[in-house]
Amino acid sequence: MSARNHHDVLIVGAGHAGAQVAIALRQRGYAGTIGVIGDETSPPYERPPLSKDYLAGEKAFDRILLRPASFWGERGITLIPGRRVTRVDAAERCVSHVDAQATENADETSLHYGTLVWAAGGSPRRLGCDGHDLAGVHGVRTRDDVDRMIAELPGVTRVVVVGGGYIGLEAAAVLTKLGKQVTVLEAQDRVLARVAGAALSRFYEAEHRAHGVDLRTGVTVAAIEGADGAASGVRLADDTVLPCEMVIVGIGIVPAVAPLIAAGAGSAGGNGVMVDAQCRTTLPNVFAVGDCAAHASRFAGGDLIRVESVQNANDQAAIVAKALTGVEEAYSAVPWFWSNQYDLKLQSVGLSTGHDLALLRGDPASRSFSVVYLKAGRVIALDCVNKTRDYVQGRALVVASARIEPALLADITVDLKTLVPAD
Repeated sequence: MSARNHHDVLIVGAGHAGAQVAIALRQRGYAGTIGVIGDETSPPYERPPLSKDYLAGEKAFDRILLRPASFWGERGITLIPGRRVTRVDAAERCVSHVDAQATENADETSLHYGTLVWAAGGSPRRLGCDGHDLAGVHGVRTRDDVDRMIAELPGVTRVVVVGGGYIGLEAAAVLTKLGKQVTVLEAQDRVLARVAGAALSRFYEAEHRAHGVDLRTGVTVAAIEGADGAASGVRLADDTVLPCEMVIVGIGIVPAVAPLIAAGAGSAGGNGVMVDAQCRTTLPNVFAVGDCAAHASRFAGGDLIRVESVQNANDQAAIVAKALTGVEEAYSAVPWFWSNQYDLKLQSVGLSTGHDLALLRGDPASRSFSVVYLKAGRVIALDCVNKTRDYVQGRALVVASARIEPALLADITVDLKTLVPAD
């Protein structure tokens, strides 16, 4: 077998998680061969700016590269761009891959590995209605996705955003700033319903409406209407038609794990692939990290969760790099996230799902406040809007699962660091 067709560590996926595994391995002195295969042609880059600075034209692509293009070769890391992995043969320690742009009957090429790290992330979930594949309908996942949007924007006056999560709201804020007429559609009764409490949702709804966004909750899309093969409007379930020239769909991702599951890896009920505390899958010599990996988290009461964040990607990558260099460490990092919309910086730590009490710390009207979430009397999460001090200090409360008197948590004259329990 030629060295070209074998890598001691083969990483599938060139996003944050995959790239960071390669970087961390070299930082830890790993001397074996490393290959990183991905379906994009660009070198690894940051994803969060895509719906923010990059879409807004405030950051050029070279400013969101994870490392300079020359870095990978200098570190002996082989990038294999523009290829999509279609099959995994765990017994033979081999993957098959094709041209990422190919559709059917593409020629497959094989690569062998000593250890496989699956970091393929996922693809934007698509609408299931008529017209979902018309020109002008976009997901926001890759550089190419956003480049296509940017190329169309000069001819766009009206945009409909389907989905009131982070991606949809960030894109709406940018497009509003660019002078577009934006409508946001959310099927649930409030935005950010999966990730935040009602107080934060209502605050962001008010902010977007104040900036001129037509934000509608409790609505569903029946179809995307088109003219000459391009989107011309969004028809709702009540037959209302919203004319537009662009549709952005931000309704989550579909984890890219089909080849792993077909090879026998444990499925997390269609929501990714299961991994243990060291990010190992049930297949021998196969790890999984990042958006597609479902792990048991004490911050979710021990339930299996997938965390779509840079923090999770980086921290799981570090765990795998340690395991591959002889250090067994369990993944136990506290989840954290951020979102920039208009002049608002939202920083979140912990998981608020299942909270039974949400405390406002400060006045939302001041546009600088926090929400502290408790479950059974213990702090499980914070959402901090333009309140970095609370975010930094509150992190320790979440890690400690601290039991604190609610009145103290809500008192803005009390520094959260003074409430952290002694070890």
